[in-house]
Amino acid sequence: MGGEDMIDHLNEEEEEEEEEFNTPEPLEKKQRKGKEIATETETEDQNRDKKIRLKVTQIRERPDRISPIVAYFSTSYDPCEVDPETGEKVHETPKVTVYKHKDETKKRLQVVVSPPGANVEFVGTNYTGEQAAMQTTAYALGVVNREKKTIRIFPVAHNKIIRLEPRIKTEEANEEEASDAELSIRDRLSKTNQKYSTKKVVSRDKKKRNLNLGDDAETQKFLDGKLNELDINTGALEGTSSTVARNIPPYDASAPSPREAYPLDKIIEKGEWNFLGDIYRFLQQETEAAPDSYPFFVRNRLYKLRDIKDDDEKQRVSGVLTFLTHLIKFKDRSSMNFESAKNHRIPDIIHRKFISMFKDPESDRIPVEKSNLLTSYVLVLSLHVDNFKTDPEDIAKDLRMSTVDLRKHFENLGCKISMEKTARVATLPTPLSFPQIRRRRKTQK
Repeated sequence: MGGEDMIDHLNEEEEEEEEEFNTPEPLEKKQRKGKEIATETETEDQNRDKKIRLKVTQIRERPDRISPIVAYFSTSYDPCEVDPETGEKVHETPKVTVYKHKDETKKRLQVVVSPPGANVEFVGTNYTGEQAAMQTTAYALGVVNREKKTIRIFPVAHNKIIRLEPRIKTEEANEEEASDAELSIRDRLSKTNQKYSTKKVVSRDKKKRNLNLGDDAETQKFLDGKLNELDINTGALEGTSSTVARNIPPYDASAPSPREAYPLDKIIEKGEWNFLGDIYRFLQQETEAAPDSYPFFVRNRLYKLRDIKDDDEKQRVSGVLTFLTHLIKFKDRSSMNFESAKNHRIPDIIHRKFISMFKDPESDRIPVEKSNLLTSYVLVLSLHVDNFKTDPEDIAKDLRMSTVDLRKHFENLGCKISMEKTARVATLPTPLSFPQIRRRRKTQK
């Protein structure tokens, strides 16, 4: 496939390392006859006369040029097969096409060998199949020129030997290849789970996909075109009142008391209380100083826990503080403050709940909207601990936010900010009253 021309082209501007190479001397053949040993001295003299000196040239890989691609066929097809009777080639020279990824940093190659007149082509890549497995060997291509007595050693492209698999030439096959090339790591893992995992894992992945279905591109384009054709009555829209979906925990706006306005059983489920006994067990040890691993808000409320006489109430407040600690550490893990939560352990049942509530399935980061929702959960729990009248100073340190920014979150929950002595406090009056969305009035010209 034009290998000698490509090598001559590469050799024009390549940096070369040359060294002399001698053929190794053959070992002496000894024949044992009884107790006598006869050495063949004649063959040794002949081999000395046939000694060959070769010039070895090593070609280094250059980033601006592609190295030779080495591939093999997984079937018995051989494009160089020769008829032993006539001495002619059995197959015509196939067409070889190499595809590279547009992003050169990804170093992806696809080789397609198309025999003329056949409805089958051979396709191989350097990133799927056996090439995706871990590789501990290095490959090189050696070309011997007997006339010039030289050996040229070339690096193999991406150090991969590509396996060529037969594919039927159809439009569906081409579309499938294109879609497989664009699959993300998450999609490839899901595809592998469907083939080899248990029924439980397959069912779980199917539910996840159904929850995260997106709109078809063609359908979305059709709907956008229809929407653009509609006449919108802006005057009627301005006169209507809008219902806002608030990014806050479950609430009851008409509740008579603050505790019923944000009920705890809607935030912490019944089965999760059994995993929230860390702070309560810490209190049983009767240790005065709290570990630095706890948030500032929790450390500053331990004195309040010790003063509670009712054991059920003490367990309830301790569980709320433990849940609040898990929320703050979960947020730190998904942000730049990973070190502060590196050794913190969140129970699996609660950790899975946090992932489904606050994380984007397509990313390991918490998006802005989910981060605001997590902050609202933390503030509601802090209100429960402080009997719905709290100083936001220490919880602002734990959330790594300014008190000014945190004030907006409190107001979004329906709280009122007021001054008491020298500090600002947030209280939750009932029934809940949320801030209204302000509309800009049109200036009359």
